[in-house]
Amino acid sequence: MQCKALALALLMEQCAGQTMPMLRFQCSQLVVERLDPLVNPGLLPSPHVHQIVGGNSFNASMDPATHDLPSSSTCTSCTFSEDFSNYWTAVLYFRARNGTYRRVPQFVSEGLRADGGITVYYIPSPDAEEKVTAFKPGFRMLIGDATARAPGSARKVCHRCMPTTGEPSNINCGPPDSQELPNEMCPGGIRSVITFPTCWDGINTDSTDHMSHVAYPEGSYSDYAVGAYGTCPESHPVKIPQVMYEVMWDTRVFNDENLWPEDGSQPFVWSTGDSDGYSQHGDYVFGWKDDSLQRAMDARCNGAVCGELKTQSSETAMKCTKSRAVEEEIDGWLTEIPGMSMER
Repeated sequence: MQCKALALALLMEQCAGQTMPMLRFQCSQLVVERLDPLVNPGLLPSPHVHQIVGGNSFNASMDPATHDLPSSSTCTSCTFSEDFSNYWTAVLYFRARNGTYRRVPQFVSEGLRADGGITVYYIPSPDAEEKVTAFKPGFRMLIGDATARAPGSARKVCHRCMPTTGEPSNINCGPPDSQELPNEMCPGGIRSVITFPTCWDGINTDSTDHMSHVAYPEGSYSDYAVGAYGTCPESHPVKIPQVMYEVMWDTRVFNDENLWPEDGSQPFVWSTGDSDGYSQHGDYVFGWKDDSLQRAMDARCNGAVCGELKTQSSETAMKCTKSRAVEEEIDGWLTEIPGMSMER
């Protein structure tokens, strides 16, 4: 059977007679604000707005030497109640014809229930005999570049113009998906996908740039393949689960020609001030309790049901929210995106 590698399907991928399980679950919105404990630890506010999900111990510093997410958090906005990790991305804004901005609301993928947030994936190797090593306490990583204003090497960060319903059959981040934001009105909104590396150096839980301690595979690995595929480089020999984010932006509420620029150019801008799309990025801080993630990966759990993990209701997950540490207006019609002056 031909391997389709459809990363974002609800069903398991079929490839060469093997099943490709994907731990896929929703994390509701925890908070939307200008904090970034990875790139700007301790800085209040950070340069641009992020949307954050996961454990409610998220804060401006989160020093890995002293901050243990499972024991410091009292709740999580994620489906699996043992996952106190934090996941965050940039935020999308709409720029109206009159020059004002409004934050684009988020919605969830079909088949899930939550208050916006991020659909999170943990994907093992397609080879059922190959074990992946779950992350260690203190592990964190980043993909993408908030300062990027031109096409870069982050090919695993992309956008998709969604249809009204259903799922296009093109593969993850393959054409017509693009690093650029769509230049048309999308009937089903815009989806951004962020796919992290699957090889670890086996020593460091972080690095100065939050990227050098991890790498993508070599050899036959495809830029579009999903999961812990391929052969890891000698410098990063340990296979880790592939973490992937799927974020749905409800641009449908702005599908009005009277609001769009008169020249027809696309009007969406990332909270980094980038109107092309190249600066979308994802941050990850591991916070699963004990060995729960390793058990789930060993069991090759699929979807949002896993016998190895404890779950909570969508209603309980949505109740886990956090007050903003930075008091500023991020919603409503704004004359500029919060932090825009810091990004200049």
